[in-house]
Amino acid sequence: MTSDLTAAPAPPRAPRANGAPRAPHGARAALRRLPVGAALTYASLLAAAAVVLLPLAVVFLTSLKTSQELADGGALSLPGNWLHLDNYVTAFRDGKMLMAFGNTAFILFFSIGGTVLIGSMTAYAVDRFDFRAKKAVMALFLVATLVPGVTTQVATFQVINSFGLVDTRWAPILLYMGTDIVSVYIFLQFIRGIPVSLDEAARLDGANAFTIYRKIILPLLKPAIATVVIIKGITTYNDFYIPFLYMHSEDLGTISTALFRFKGPFGAHWEAISAGAVLVILPTLVIFLLLQRWIYNGFAQGATK
Repeated sequence: MTSDLTAAPAPPRAPRANGAPRAPHGARAALRRLPVGAALTYASLLAAAAVVLLPLAVVFLTSLKTSQELADGGALSLPGNWLHLDNYVTAFRDGKMLMAFGNTAFILFFSIGGTVLIGSMTAYAVDRFDFRAKKAVMALFLVATLVPGVTTQVATFQVINSFGLVDTRWAPILLYMGTDIVSVYIFLQFIRGIPVSLDEAARLDGANAFTIYRKIILPLLKPAIATVVIIKGITTYNDFYIPFLYMHSEDLGTISTALFRFKGPFGAHWEAISAGAVLVILPTLVIFLLLQRWIYNGFAQGATK
């Protein structure tokens, strides 16, 4: 005996009113699951990206325009010729940007190298050695971070001038190396995470303090060194006040002061100034794209210390 188990076909679903199309079920579910907080987060991120990228877009578009296009069009108007590179030639040649990049690289190399050595050695001495003035030294470091650098520039200029270093590249190098207290604290936090037992084992093998620093402490400070190099490099590259105050000669201009000098002969030619700004931005952009993995790792490991 058999039974008929075949179900009757379901009746067709009535069409939606007014002929409106029905949204896919996945899209409706995604809209229902999207909280208000997440929507506000995405909106704020889009707004922040627009605030950051819009000035860069204006500068880039202006650098490709002629003087007539700049006068007739708006800030976001497109250039007539996307290969119009005369402004870059003017900025690079008449603004002496190549010499400025060389001076900036020279200052960066010695400033960052000196900061890494002085900062790591100071942090190693403060953390691993006990002496009477240890608390006083740490208190002075803290006070130094609270004193604005502008308030001491008169005395600092007199000291640099007494050494005969004004209008030389060594003046900003000494100032960058000697006034970076933040790097000392960064190295100090990392050194405190290195076990003291490594120092003791090395001393049993006959190593002195400098050997321990060179062969044990310094190799383990690679994340801290990456963090300090990034912070110090960006600060030195963008600094305008110290190079402008201590290096008066045009041949000693850095990228910041060279760009500032466009204010004179190119004061009304914003297309040449914008081209110079793009030339200044390009090196940091290329370095960031090439080293972004190490940059993120350095900041991430520094945040966990």
